[in-house]
Amino acid sequence: MLPLYGMRRAKNLIAQALAVVATVFGLFWLVWILWTTLHNGIASMNGALFTAMTPPPGEDGGLLNAFFGGALMSAMGILLGAPIGVLAGTYLAEYANRSRIGDVIRFVNDILLSAPSIVLGLFVYTLVVAKMGHFSALAGAIALAFIVLPVVVRTTDEMLRLVPTQMREAALSLGIPQWKVVMQVLYRASLPGIATGILLALARISGETAPLLFTALNNQYWSTDVTQPMANVPVVIFQYAMSPYDAWHSLAWAGAFVLMLFVLAVSLVARAIVSRHRITHD
Repeated sequence: MLPLYGMRRAKNLIAQALAVVATVFGLFWLVWILWTTLHNGIASMNGALFTAMTPPPGEDGGLLNAFFGGALMSAMGILLGAPIGVLAGTYLAEYANRSRIGDVIRFVNDILLSAPSIVLGLFVYTLVVAKMGHFSALAGAIALAFIVLPVVVRTTDEMLRLVPTQMREAALSLGIPQWKVVMQVLYRASLPGIATGILLALARISGETAPLLFTALNNQYWSTDVTQPMANVPVVIFQYAMSPYDAWHSLAWAGAFVLMLFVLAVSLVARAIVSRHRITHD
């Protein structure tokens, strides 16, 4: 009995040690990436970053047009993908919860959720860019919407299914139509979770580069025309980091630092919404 207990305890200690080593190994690289971005990004920050346009080689400039273009395409991607995702998630949770078609849709959505973003970019390139004959911010927003869609579908589906069945039964017993139960009862109960999913989708698309390379491309100048190529932070970072110019390298680090802060802020807001929701219902 004692040798068996000792063997199990030894295996447990080995498993714990391996788990700690794996955790430390992953955290080491994460901290290194964050520190490198923080160190180089802060050193590259200046007032022109938010007031000047992306410069030509050998000149100083900023990322004003890239920030505007990235924000505009991300907002358009959310506006296109989030409503469709919420409606699709509602259908899965309330109308096809235990049906075969619901299982098929969930399976397809999981595939889309794990699909490489470059594949989605190529798809939108074939669907939109090739038909239009040129790159555009609209095509970039559509590509980002395809990334937003499965995240919001999954989140909405899960949050609605977490709402107690008694709330549905109580509302339906009063003679309220099902669509009104969904709008006035279920959405109110699951709103923090759905909003968190949308914010996490926003954080994800804000740093996507591959789909924008095939759709929006880039633009060195200020542009508000969504039917034309438009500058955006991820593509500018990619192009400037690959260049041989030190000034462009500095702008790339500064853009990466600002983008990291934005993703961190969105993630903190999403976590705060979830935490507040949990405290309210304790």
